[in-house]
This record gives sequence, structure tokens and C-alpha cells, in this order.
Amino acid sequence: MAPGAPEVDRAPRLVRDRPALAAVRAALPGPVGLVPTMGALHAGHRALIERARRECASVVVSIFVNPTQFGPGEDYERYPRALDADLRVCEASGVDVVFAPDAATIYPAGFSTSVDPGPLGTVLEGAARPGHFRGVATVVTILFGLVRPDRAYFGQKDGQQAVVVDRVVRDLGLPVDLVVVPTVRDADGLALSSRNAYLGEDERRAAPVLHRALQAAAGDHARGERDAARLRARMQAVLAAEPLARPDYVSVADGLTLEELDVVSGPALLSLAVRFPSARLIDCWPLA
Repeated sequence: MAPGAPEVDRAPRLVRDRPALAAVRAALPGPVGLVPTMGALHAGHRALIERARRECASVVVSIFVNPTQFGPGEDYERYPRALDADLRVCEASGVDVVFAPDAATIYPAGFSTSVDPGPLGTVLEGAARPGHFRGVATVVTILFGLVRPDRAYFGQKDGQQAVVVDRVVRDLGLPVDLVVVPTVRDADGLALSSRNAYLGEDERRAAPVLHRALQAAAGDHARGERDAARLRARMQAVLAAEPLARPDYVSVADGLTLEELDVVSGPALLSLAVRFPSARLIDCWPLA
């Protein structure tokens, strides 16, 4: 069997604690790819796993709903949890190991360390959800230390998260290569997300407005528009036409620093967050 090809009808090894993970990890052939998830796996996660499967001899999927990246009043308690279904997805995708710890395994008694990603963690999602990226940076650093992957796979939909994790890896000199995989979308353009399950029928019909707003601004950019204020206004106008959509923010930011731009003269990131009655959704679109 060629490296990276999934075995057929072989369930992944499920490990729940640090010692078991260490024992299993010691026997994995490299390179090892890690797909960090919060579970409720969908086709977007499968795209990450499949990319890791093609590129790595061993694939580890972590499933952990991380409490430290949720703020007061957010959806930690109701976030979808479906371990049995997730294990079936992992088996079908040829995953070698599933690491599904509880909070006490990730944050043992007396745990007091956090990783602060600095200014990148205080804008956009970081401004809307204070402390969110400190939680993300901390748990990702822990997972990297426990799994010791050669490569880690993240989705482009969470564009700011990818930028933050890349900064943490570079600043701390962590020996892992990050791979950002293009967003997987439904036929109507809605980016796949575990939180899409919250949407009612009317909200689900309205939700592709995020993609339409991004497409509109990206199309203007492709036709030569470089004024960032006009690109933001284009996204806002599209969102304003959908009564169920209440924007938190629309952004045209530098692709590395996430600083809001006046003029787009290099790589940039279009991003937005929109509240519907039952869910808050995010999406983004990189501009080359």
C-alpha cells in the first residue's frame, strides 16, 4: 500500500488520555498529520482528513470541544457532539488515531498556562469574542506538544484562526508545517460548519448571503477595485438585502497582519461575521 493510502475496513485507534496517546504516537510512521477538530465532522473536515491522508503516512484527528475558546453566553454547552458518528467518518477516511480527550486531560488540575497570540487575537473575531484566540492558541499548542505532528491541517473558512496559529508556530518555533485547505461549500455557496445545524429553514435559505457578499467584493477586486472602503460597502450592501442577517463586522484586512486596509495592494483577506436568529456564522475569502 502506498504511503498515505487509507486502509479499508480498519477502525481508527481511539485514545482518550495523554499516556495512551504517547504510547500510540511512538509507533506511528511519519510523517504524521494532525487534523484538529471540535467534532460534529462534516465534508469540510473530510477534505482536511483526505488532504492529510494523501500527504502523510499517519493521520491523527483530535476531537475536543475546547471550553477556553468559548465566552460567557456562547454555545459551549449546546455545541454539537457526535463521537460515534465522527468515528465512522474517521474510519471511512482512513484515519489512524482519534484523540478524544475530556477537559481534565487537556487542562489537568492546577493548569495555569495560556498562549496569548498578541494583536492578531484582538481584532475581528478576537474583538467580537474576547479571549477566543487565547483559548485557540493555547489548545493548539497543547495538541501540537502531545501529538507532535509534522503537519497540521486547517480550513480556510476560519481564515483568522489560520493566521493566528501560523503566528504562534513561527513565534514559538514549533516544529510543524501548517497546511490551509480551501473552504468546502454547499451547492448554494454556504461554507460548511458544524454550527449550520442550528439554522432553521428560513435561516438556512438566507445564510448563503455571506458567500454572495464575499463573491461580490471579490468580483469587484478582480475587475480592478482596490479601494477597501468600497469593497466593505459592497459586502454590506449585499448583507443589507437579507432581513434575517445582522452583520457583526465586514473586513478587508492585510492577509498577514489583519490590519484593516485603505487600499488593497497585496494579499488581503475579506471576512465577515453575521448573526441569524439561531446562529452566528463566519466566512472569508483570500485575495491574492
